[in-house]
Amino acid sequence: MKRFLKIAGIIVGAFFAVYLLSFALSFGSAHPETGLSFSEFYAKEGLGLDWRAAYESILSDLNPKNLILMAYWQYLEPEAGKFDFADLDWEINLASDGGRNVVLVIGERVPRWPECHIPSWAGSLNESSFKSEFFNYLTTIIEHYKSFPAIKAWQVENEPYLSSFGMCPPLDKNLFDEEIALVKKLDPTKPIVLTDSGELSTWFGVSRSGDVLGSTLYRVVSAPYIGVFHYFFIPPAFYTFRAALVEKLFHVSRVMISELQAEPWSIDGAPLRYESMTAQTSDFSTTTLLSNFKFAERTGLDPIYLWGSEWWYYRKINGDPSFWNLGKQILSE
Repeated sequence: MKRFLKIAGIIVGAFFAVYLLSFALSFGSAHPETGLSFSEFYAKEGLGLDWRAAYESILSDLNPKNLILMAYWQYLEPEAGKFDFADLDWEINLASDGGRNVVLVIGERVPRWPECHIPSWAGSLNESSFKSEFFNYLTTIIEHYKSFPAIKAWQVENEPYLSSFGMCPPLDKNLFDEEIALVKKLDPTKPIVLTDSGELSTWFGVSRSGDVLGSTLYRVVSAPYIGVFHYFFIPPAFYTFRAALVEKLFHVSRVMISELQAEPWSIDGAPLRYESMTAQTSDFSTTTLLSNFKFAERTGLDPIYLWGSEWWYYRKINGDPSFWNLGKQILSE
């Protein structure tokens, strides 16, 4: 028993020493690749923007070289069997004209609250019919988009194991595995990106199936009953060490930051436009944004996709270009 306690003490002590040391370590590259995410859904329905004008301005002025774009099922198949690719075709073709690289997010769980974006006609189907319609949807969009030269990878679902967040049905792991297998079969030429929470997950679940792992990275969040919460106790090496671990154990080719917090956190995904301009930045300033990016650089994960360009545009057209200008500076370095 004494020997067991001694060994346990050594292990705990070593872990604690590594944890303390990790605050002083820096693994970052001086010039990681950068990119942005863009959501038609959030720009239009969340912030009330002319989403096409916002997207054109983001591409022409901020000039990101890498993009994460979203395929929303309710937009692409508003009625069963009737597909409308016009808007997403326009987004991807405009990115292609600028020689940009696109990761396209597909599935039923796609970024922005309520996270799951299932058309109303599909939500009432029984389990068997839903699976048939869902796989038909996936097959149709992959066959349509796999020849678009700008699309370099498929992101299958968004944080599928983060069941505590979003208005989504529980994860069906068998269905998820079948979904990944279908995507690989339909387009074996492109890597599959799977994403997970950077702060609330081990990354083990998604690392078993994908080629690239995308991690979120948040530093200032808020939640009911808790209020504003800072992840002050998490050092950059918290991400670095786990990336090295999953790359070794599961042969993940790369771990990137797919969602770096570059906008304030809103409780339950409520659009920021419902808060005053002053309230929006009470816990998130341009200093916070820059600090988040510098922190992300120190993790050594690459590339880094910033999350919130739609909100930067919203602030700019409402009289505050500071976040827009800082984002432009970060992307140009």
